[in-house]
Amino acid sequence: MAANPFRWWRRRSLRVRLTVVATAVLGVGLAVAAWVFVNVLGRSLIATIDDEVTSRAREIVALSDANRLDGEIVPTKATIVQVIDRNGRITAATPSTDRLVPLLPQGARGTAADSGRPQFLDGRPYGIPAVLRVTVMSADNGVTVLAARSFSEIERALRTTGHVLLLGTPLLLVVLAGASWVIIGRTLSPIGALRRGATEITGSSPSRRLPVPEANDEVHSLAMTLNDMLARLEEAGSRQRALVSDAAHELRSPLASMRLQLEVALSHPDGQDWRETAEGVLEDTLRLSKLAEDLLALARLDEGRTLRHEPVELGRLVTRTASRYGLDADIPAEAVVVIGAEMDLGRVLVNLIDNAVRHAHDKVGVGLWKSGPWAVVTVTDDGPGIPPEDRERVFDRFTRLDTSRSRDDGGTGLGLAIAREVVEAHGGSIALDDAEPGLRATVRLPV
Repeated sequence: MAANPFRWWRRRSLRVRLTVVATAVLGVGLAVAAWVFVNVLGRSLIATIDDEVTSRAREIVALSDANRLDGEIVPTKATIVQVIDRNGRITAATPSTDRLVPLLPQGARGTAADSGRPQFLDGRPYGIPAVLRVTVMSADNGVTVLAARSFSEIERALRTTGHVLLLGTPLLLVVLAGASWVIIGRTLSPIGALRRGATEITGSSPSRRLPVPEANDEVHSLAMTLNDMLARLEEAGSRQRALVSDAAHELRSPLASMRLQLEVALSHPDGQDWRETAEGVLEDTLRLSKLAEDLLALARLDEGRTLRHEPVELGRLVTRTASRYGLDADIPAEAVVVIGAEMDLGRVLVNLIDNAVRHAHDKVGVGLWKSGPWAVVTVTDDGPGIPPEDRERVFDRFTRLDTSRSRDDGGTGLGLAIAREVVEAHGGSIALDDAEPGLRATVRLPV
């Protein structure tokens, strides 16, 4: 049950929550400000009265010490004055002031005189219907001077101020809450525009982008980031669609060839060389298997599941891979170790050596050495090479140059694309250049 209010609060809109929080903070701030204002005003008014009664008491003390008091004291600023001798009799006072009963008894007069600070006094027992602010000073010959002034004016002023604040603060809070509602609504309007723009983006309109607000603020940065994300998703979707289309096209040819061979064999079973038919179907099956392996490798690369952080000794991997093709590898005596996935790096070497063996006339060379912080692997052939303008294009998926479009050699057009993506996933690079004659593939990996 205790979690229900919090659940209700979390379900409110951001505009409502921000407005409520802002209003609550403003309310607390206004209440504190009103309390401080009333207290400061009250202290200031009390200090003004204290200064007046203290100044008046000093004047009377000076007159008493000079023996210039004749029993009647001229009133000033509604200040009450009583002059009391050492026997407790009132010897002088302002008009309309009690001349029989002192405002403070003898003990209280002594305490007040010693403290030197004015104090509050209820005037009703003395026939004064108000609270008084009284100060007591001692004069010569045991004379005590009491000066007092009514606190009713200050009480009325503070009461009036409190009523004004009590009525005005809620009205001001309502106005500020309304202003907060409008300002927060306008501040969040770009987010609403982003939401509406996001609902309009569908699979049939992937090139649409979210509206970017003019203000260079956090919402602007959010819109730019989301548009960049949409661009990356669109690019990935385009690549995925192109891969599916190219894969379907590549699969069609071996499947059509297998179907044709089998249909011809079944139509003329007596004159058919079944061994030749089986060899042809097996060749197409191997081509399909190679294509399926390459497609699975690309899918794994696209999902980012390529790297395993384990040490790989490149010298041993290069030697083992080259020996499968009957080649000798030129490797250094010291171990060259990189961090990555041995299976993926082995696929890179296989793809590069496959290409080199396929196009070489007589010679294929494999080398490894260390150059500073890099491990460098080269695969060289003495074949026809690749024109400089096509050396980047061959790394695209399903790309075959005109001289190698024949599928009889088993090429799928994915080997170099897989090699580049694996190498870049390991933080390295791969490039093609002239071997004079032939072509050299150079792989650089961080040791």
